[in-house]
Amino acid sequence: MNPRRIDAIIDLAYGALIFVSVVLIVVEGTRVGLALGLGVLVSYALHVIWKMARFDPEWMTQEVEETVEEAVEQSIGEQVDAVQRQIETVDERIDRRPREDEIEDLLEETVADESVDSGDETGETPR
Repeated sequence: MNPRRIDAIIDLAYGALIFVSVVLIVVEGTRVGLALGLGVLVSYALHVIWKMARFDPEWMTQEVEETVEEAVEQSIGEQVDAVQRQIETVDERIDRRPREDEIEDLLEETVADESVDSGDETGETPR
């Protein structure tokens, strides 16, 4: 038999089962019809995936590669963002620290203040 004919027959059978599930919903009630309908739709989705993989073998590989790439990009992006936030925090801490020239100025002012406070009127540093 021709594989395309078999695929067409299978597709028609799925369509007939979906029609039967709609009829069951109307006649018997929603539980039986919905159960059959959902089962048919899930199996039809699996059939379509199998058919696509059969006619285009690279399709499944490409789908998996795209999914993995997206996951890796998202994960790396989150990690890079976290590292950038840490770097910004460190930069802020460094900016808050006094610089070397500021420390020297503070030391000179402190030494000058101490010499004035010690009672030395000349402003010279005590020996």
